[in-house]
Formats: sequence, structure tokens, C-alpha cells
Amino acid sequence: MLQYADDTLFFCKASTQSVLTLKAILKFELASGLKVNYSKSKVGGVGVNVNQMMVFASILNCDIMKAPFSYLGVTVVLLEWKSLSMAGRIFLTKSVLTSLPLFYVSFFCMPTTVVKEVKKIQKSFLWGWGSENRKIA
Repeated sequence: MLQYADDTLFFCKASTQSVLTLKAILKFELASGLKVNYSKSKVGGVGVNVNQMMVFASILNCDIMKAPFSYLGVTVVLLEWKSLSMAGRIFLTKSVLTSLPLFYVSFFCMPTTVVKEVKKIQKSFLWGWGSENRKIA
């Protein structure tokens, strides 16, 4: 999840169960009084066929997002992780993967074993070039 001002971006696995979970999360309006504007909401995917996207959009009652799209004046192109360059992986690691633990730490005290595991995942993502090639030490 990423948030800026009154915008929220959710990222999840492209499965019906994930979309149903997302729909349940969006029912926060029952508790908060805030309303989700489904006419402005869009669903998009990477490596997901059009039929799946239509099913997901109908579950969430919103439109399908076409890539590339513009967000806050910046053109966003959805790529698969394996196609990113080293510079792209460094940027993604610093901007997203490093900030994810901060979200959880703001609510819970993170055990040392979890901190070590998060760092291990970050390093594996940064230096891993795929299962077919040897990783750089």
C-alpha cells in the first residue's frame, strides 16, 4: 500500500481471494464515515490477462486501468520485477522495500529475527538476477 494526500495505491497478488480481501478492506467507510469514490477507482495488473482484469474490476465495481498511466504528473509504466536494471532495483529497494517495515513498526515492536529476515529479503531482491543465473556476492 502507498498513500499520498487522498490517494491510496494497493498492491496484491492477482487472485480472486486477494481482490475479495481488498474489497473487505475498502469497507472501512462503515467505521470511518469516509466514502470510496469507485467512479475514480481503477484496477490494473502486471502479467494479468484482460479477462481476469474484467473480473477483478467487476468485483471492486471500478474501471480497468490502462498502462502506462500518469500519477502526480509522472508517467508510470508497470514492469515485471525481473526486467528491472540494477539502478531500478536499487531505487525500488530504497523507496519501497525499506519503507514497508516502517509501516509495521509504527504499530508493533518488530522482533530481531523479523528484522534479520526483512534485510535478507531486501538483499536477495537487490542482488538476485533470477534462478537461472548465479547471484552476485
